[in-house]
Amino acid sequence: MTTADQGSKAGEGMFANRLRKNVRHFRKWAKARGLTAFRVYDRDIPEYPYAVDLYGERVHLVEYPRRKAIKGGLEEQREEVLAAVKEVLDVPAAYIHVKTHLPQPWGRSQYGRVGESGERLVVEEQGLKFWVNLGDYLDTGLFMDHRLTRARVREEARGKSFLNLFCYTGAFTVYAAAGGATRTLSVDLSNTYLDWAEDNLALNGLSNARHTLLRGDALAWVLSQKDNPEETFDLVVCDPPSFSTSKRMQGTFNVQRDHVRMLEALGALLSPGGVLYFSTNFLGFELKDSAVRHYAKVEELTPGSIPEDFQRQQIHRCWRMVAPR
Repeated sequence: MTTADQGSKAGEGMFANRLRKNVRHFRKWAKARGLTAFRVYDRDIPEYPYAVDLYGERVHLVEYPRRKAIKGGLEEQREEVLAAVKEVLDVPAAYIHVKTHLPQPWGRSQYGRVGESGERLVVEEQGLKFWVNLGDYLDTGLFMDHRLTRARVREEARGKSFLNLFCYTGAFTVYAAAGGATRTLSVDLSNTYLDWAEDNLALNGLSNARHTLLRGDALAWVLSQKDNPEETFDLVVCDPPSFSTSKRMQGTFNVQRDHVRMLEALGALLSPGGVLYFSTNFLGFELKDSAVRHYAKVEELTPGSIPEDFQRQQIHRCWRMVAPR
């Protein structure tokens, strides 16, 4: 056996051993919390930059290659990792969905499509159910890193009106509705994701006229409501993409550039004492003082908002902001 082969085998064993250890812990951990979708490996070993997520019996394997590795080729290590995932998790190759997350200047590409299978499955999270699609998008339809914040929203929602901006597939809306929100409004630019949100509400027996879905540019809609809001809300979630552009919106959205006017305008949409949860996945983000000067209380929840199965603490930042009474 050559030195290179020995190094490869040692590395494969190191990855497989860590994955095996994690799976033993997190399968028990997830069962106790009512989760069938959770992470079992999160780039724990720097030499193996992968995220391994379980969705029921399926595996979502995302590779985060370094630039140097991209130039040098990735096939050999990918084969090692795939072999370890199949063996340790005891799943056939057809149940493993492999994607590569190439470095981008603005992080998460929320609306990027990578396939056309249309295959969906249902996963459970803390007593609720959600449709996910593991093959057609870089993201699956459920941002698991916001699981703890969703639980907070459900706990606070009873008897309150709820607004979900950049609502994606409506997971926060499902939690708010399940928590007893009197009404909800969910805003997103994508018909695909609004339909998905509607399906998630129906899956949980929550479809009714009190839960409204609105197609539109979330920032433009908030700004249009600033001076004369049609209604105000007791509880708001705003989880925008780092960067977004579409022919259906005017210009582009940049969370660092645009968060000041967005958070200022959102203050007008909050009821007295209303609560806003604001989060971003742009890791270079700096919250400007001018954006939150009109709020009575601003508390950063990270890293406490990041679930235990996410070993990397740099996946998002999250704040809880309270309007004055």
